[in-house]
Amino acid sequence: MVKISKEAALEYHQSGRPGKIEVKPTKAYRTQTDLSLAYSPGVAYPCLEIQDNPDDAYKYTDKGNLVAVISNGTAVLGLGDIGALSGKPVMEGKGLLFKIYGGIDVFDIEVAEKDPEKFCEAVERIAPTFGGINLEDIKAPECFYIEERLKRTLDIPVMHDDQHGTAIISAAGLKNALEVNGKDIKKVRIVVNGAGAAAISCTKLYMALGAQKENIVMLDSKGVISTSRTDLNEQKKFFATSRTDIHTLAEAVKDADVFVGLSKGNVLTQDMVRSMAKDPVIFALANPTPEITYEEAMAARPDVLMSTGRTDYPNQINNVIGFPYIFRGALDVHATAINEEMKMAAVHAIADLAKQPVPDVVNDVYKVNNLKFGRDYFIPKPVDPRLISEVSAAVAKAAIESGVARKTITDWEQYKDSLSVLLGQETKLTQKLYATAAAHPQRVVFAEAIHPTMLKAAVQAKSEGICQPVLLGNDEVIAKMAKQMDLNLEGIEIVNLRHPNEQERRERYARILAEKRQRDGYTFQEANDKMFERNYFGMMMVETGDADAFITGLYTKYSNTIKVVNEVIGIRPEYKHFGTMHIINSPKGTLYVTDTLVNENPDTDTLIDIAKLSATAVRFFNEKPVISMISHSNFGSSQSAGAKKVRAAVEQIQKDYPDLAIDGEMQISFALNKELRDEQYAFTRLKGKDVNTLIFPNLTSARSSYKMLQMLDADVEIIGPIQMGLNKPIHFIDFGASVRDVVNIVAVAVIDAYVDKIKNRINKR
Repeated sequence: MVKISKEAALEYHQSGRPGKIEVKPTKAYRTQTDLSLAYSPGVAYPCLEIQDNPDDAYKYTDKGNLVAVISNGTAVLGLGDIGALSGKPVMEGKGLLFKIYGGIDVFDIEVAEKDPEKFCEAVERIAPTFGGINLEDIKAPECFYIEERLKRTLDIPVMHDDQHGTAIISAAGLKNALEVNGKDIKKVRIVVNGAGAAAISCTKLYMALGAQKENIVMLDSKGVISTSRTDLNEQKKFFATSRTDIHTLAEAVKDADVFVGLSKGNVLTQDMVRSMAKDPVIFALANPTPEITYEEAMAARPDVLMSTGRTDYPNQINNVIGFPYIFRGALDVHATAINEEMKMAAVHAIADLAKQPVPDVVNDVYKVNNLKFGRDYFIPKPVDPRLISEVSAAVAKAAIESGVARKTITDWEQYKDSLSVLLGQETKLTQKLYATAAAHPQRVVFAEAIHPTMLKAAVQAKSEGICQPVLLGNDEVIAKMAKQMDLNLEGIEIVNLRHPNEQERRERYARILAEKRQRDGYTFQEANDKMFERNYFGMMMVETGDADAFITGLYTKYSNTIKVVNEVIGIRPEYKHFGTMHIINSPKGTLYVTDTLVNENPDTDTLIDIAKLSATAVRFFNEKPVISMISHSNFGSSQSAGAKKVRAAVEQIQKDYPDLAIDGEMQISFALNKELRDEQYAFTRLKGKDVNTLIFPNLTSARSSYKMLQMLDADVEIIGPIQMGLNKPIHFIDFGASVRDVVNIVAVAVIDAYVDKIKNRINKR
């Protein structure tokens, strides 16, 4: 685990803008009209609507996406009672986690009040602001009373995460761990070391899963909680055991099946572990030092199924797996509470998710290839992008079914899709691409199948139903790689183009290529030699109809690939040039950027072709093109050669295509700010329009633009390069592309191939 120094932590919190969270406007505010709508006089109208119908607060305000993280600082992160103000960095951190994992806005509220009655009164008076309340770092036993009272007096979800967050995640983990070792929760003996808020809540949830009270022993700092003790509060009394033969932790864990530590570090010894039953489950959750280290536990008993609260060991029990998604689901149905049914729904959703194939993004973060359900993976990782859709949907559904929802969801698939879009895991465009490709899957050749990224992408594309992959490469090497990476190649075709069995096909492809290029000096022997190269062979598969689309680029230089594609596939007859486009999906909308790969310094004729190709490509994605030709000058303000070529291209295109929304040359600021553009250049053909397509004057500027956005803004999704103007669906991949990047291009290639087939059928009629 990375060591965090005091200096680094303080610098992190104070650098730039102090703190970790901020408030941002969600509506326009630049004009006087905007401000009049936002405040006076326009704001009066939603106020009156809410007065008539209080539930309209969810419609006209942020209430439905706003959670209060509230604490009095009496039990802060193992620091103890450090006070409300001192705990503020923790509450801000909680707000950050709500936002990045659940898309939920947070106000952190630190209440300087230890008296439970007065604390509750303060919370009750501010509650109308919020759609939910997350109680945080409040000491026991006061936290029990505070939560119960607020749940009773308020009509919004209230949850003390220190209790229920840990309980939900550990219950899901326990359910799966017992499944892995083949034990019945109704029969296992459970020892819980710790009797605070988290321990009490965890144990109650284990009982809800089926654990029997008589099989549970709980300990506090004074030893076993038994009926003979007179110093117990009501919460502890509930778990008091009548057994008289156990008093210490060592005695309690002997022959136990499960140990759950919610206490302090280094209290469970190796001898104690060795005394436990076969295949013991140990949840050592004290942080940062667990009750026993992972290394010590495994050394004592290799058959241990182990969880800790730390990121550097398997099966981390981390509250962030639960609370953002529990509140997300509760908020989305305007729930009046978070009840037991919703918590249990979260338990089952989390447990079930661990049994599904692990997304590549999770493997990449943890630098592994083969996470799968078992001893070392029975709890989903916090970075799993499916948590928001699976857990939130389960919680929302439970809220509706249990009668605490004020809003109903009927289309659950659409709801899950909207959650993925919310956090930028997918956009509406990528969802549409995948759905369209899955409806018309095609045979796609993957040129560099011995590249791990390409191999993973091919398997993933098949699993998502968007194509039938054909892998080019040595079949033995690919099979070995797949085994090492735990990838299932069942149903995937592998073509070893250099194998003697492919000689007839190589020669057939060579004859076709030689005949096609005979006026360019090609001989059969030269063409036959080229068929031992992946790009030549794979493109010939598409050229001859043996495959529908081709993906390449992770290994090969673009210049080499462009040479091959010109020789084998060629440019569509209505054009003299081809190019590529990148799609930029950002919170502000979608932009199509060209030419990002092929033409280094295009002349006027090339820019004209690129503009026409761009218009066609944007229509391919079911949008109406609004094109700006970019330059360093605006409408003749410079007489440089670069400005003139752009200007000449615009003039010709406007003449040839009078209905096309295209103009320039113009600077990027005028292209993307229509108010500024319309004010300064009212004559433009783009007046009143939002530009969605940018054509740059050279490769450097086009490529730099999308790369810079990609590096500077984590919320930006880049899809591309997407080829424009080739005779067949041949698509390229950026060097360093992720698996998701490749699969995105596969989806585009599949649609490209399908559309190409439709056009060919129409032309033959």
